[in-house]
Amino acid sequence: MAAPKKGRQGTQGRPGRTLALILIAIVALTGGMFASGHTTPRLGIDLAGGTSITLQAKNEPGQKNAINKTNMDTAVDIMNRRVNGLGVSEAEVQTQGDSNIIVNIPKGTNSEQAREQVGTTAKLYFRPVLVTEVSGADAATPSPSASGSSSASPSASAEEGEKATSSSSPSASASATSQGRAVTDALKADPTPSASGGSSSADASASPSASASTDPATAKLQAQYTALDCSKKTVRAKAGDGVKAGDPTVACGQNSQGQWQKYILGPAEVEGTDVDKASAVFDTQGAAGWKVTMDFTGKGGKKFASITGKLAQNQSPQNQFAIVLDGEVVSDPYVSQALTGGTAEISGSFDQQEAQDLANMLSYGALPLTFTEASVTTVTAALGGEQLEAGLIAGAIGLALVIIYLVLYYRGLSLIAIASLLVSAVMTYVIMALLGPTIGFALNLPAVCGAIVAIGITADSFIVFFERIRDEIREGRSMRPAVERAWPRARRTILVSDFVSFLAAAVLFVVTVGKVQGFAFTLGLTTLLDVVVVFFFTKPLMTILARRKFFAEGHSWSGLDPKRLGVQPPLRRTRRASAPVDTKEA
Repeated sequence: MAAPKKGRQGTQGRPGRTLALILIAIVALTGGMFASGHTTPRLGIDLAGGTSITLQAKNEPGQKNAINKTNMDTAVDIMNRRVNGLGVSEAEVQTQGDSNIIVNIPKGTNSEQAREQVGTTAKLYFRPVLVTEVSGADAATPSPSASGSSSASPSASAEEGEKATSSSSPSASASATSQGRAVTDALKADPTPSASGGSSSADASASPSASASTDPATAKLQAQYTALDCSKKTVRAKAGDGVKAGDPTVACGQNSQGQWQKYILGPAEVEGTDVDKASAVFDTQGAAGWKVTMDFTGKGGKKFASITGKLAQNQSPQNQFAIVLDGEVVSDPYVSQALTGGTAEISGSFDQQEAQDLANMLSYGALPLTFTEASVTTVTAALGGEQLEAGLIAGAIGLALVIIYLVLYYRGLSLIAIASLLVSAVMTYVIMALLGPTIGFALNLPAVCGAIVAIGITADSFIVFFERIRDEIREGRSMRPAVERAWPRARRTILVSDFVSFLAAAVLFVVTVGKVQGFAFTLGLTTLLDVVVVFFFTKPLMTILARRKFFAEGHSWSGLDPKRLGVQPPLRRTRRASAPVDTKEA
């Protein structure tokens, strides 16, 4: 007699371990949900209410074919930064088609301010750094000093050093008086600098005993700098509001240690439109790693050579220039020589993503696109709530009909199907609640529809498995062999069916935008969970119950009654009695 296969024996003998595994996973996910504090799925704008803004991209005069995927993706990144600067963490910014950007801002946000932020072209400037120090809660930890100098190269480079503390005080926790002196000293050479470059900074330690400036503009700048706390998002968003390019300003930025710095910056010497091209490249010749290269326009190259020549004569931090996008410092490299030739490199401890992000921001300053409002729609939560209620009622009715059908047709087997549906529902809910804060998934009405459609997909998998078992019993097999012989055939059918559903969801997610993607995402997620539930819950549970008398002997309410299934008793061979042999002679 052939020995049983090890794989099949393992499957039959350890269903309890598989059940324990999925139950532990459910408990862990549920615990993570409560630990994160996000116990409900994040709602989309159609359910929570808010404002939806549609922006249409247009080419700048003289620019052709500027509306492309790269430029549109860069614009989306910048608008995300702007909306997040307003303290809106649940906003959605995404492209729609080839030339539109949709901005969905949930209820509770100043919609007028949001429209102003996302509807205007980004402003990118290169400003000289006058004073900088660690700000807010991070001020207790001194920031490292900038060191080293840029190395000469044919293309001229500006290496990015670590951010420096204010040169007016030995520690980051300077008093308000010393901060005021630092501001005065930095602006002392030219209290009202001009955009033409008359703001080359002075040595901040030149006048240790300097008093507060009597110039009103300088005194105002001192007060702004002293009060600036860059650790607060709302403060960062308003820093430098309304300041012209030709005026000094205060700004915030994050250093390489993740600390927030506050700055006093001189007038803009180079504008973003002076940058012709920026890209992230990997230095294969030297040890610089990832770096960002910049090509300037003819006029921009001259401006950049002029400002870097002035900065190279100063000490830290006045030898740095700040790259300021929408009022926030995104990088502050230092220079030690004039960078001529119309090109420059920014290098440092970049990884690939950081270099690409900086290159995108630099490119946006010269982005040949403008955006106009195509439509602004206010969505009320009441309308979405009514639609959600109607959808949930429809889903409840559909689920009830499925359960009634299962009970009437499959009887005892319906308990396995209902338990599997509950496990699938719990896992779907918990995962959706966790995906909100992790990847920004928002449950909208199409997503709810996807979850409802998934009920039928999940129930269909159970039906396939049950019918395969019943077919085996009709062929005269007992319960336990029927389950194990039915599983391989049912498994193939379930996997093929779920693969088709997942493929459709994936294609729909890729080729569509907006809310339809919510439907596709939910459909794909529930399809994957269907495979997990059938393999790790339904099959092991069925294996365990097949050993119980109620199912094994085919009780009339088990759903596996041989008589109801029309099973014919197996044929039994009987030996025919041999005819007696008459030994007598006729």
